[in-house]
Amino acid sequence: MLSGISIWQLLIILLIVLVLFGGKKLRSMGSDLGHGLKDFKKAIKDNDKPTDKSE
Repeated sequence: MLSGISIWQLLIILLIVLVLFGGKKLRSMGSDLGHGLKDFKKAIKDNDKPTDKSE
């Protein structure tokens, strides 16, 4: 038991989420989340780059 959550509880939660949203909806939500994280990382990298502006 890690952190008080067993594998059976995780499986039950996964099953409930799958029943509520369906497989296709979960796949599209995962894809959207992946694109969002990728864009966020790209924005963070772009923000960290030093700008060479002469004043």
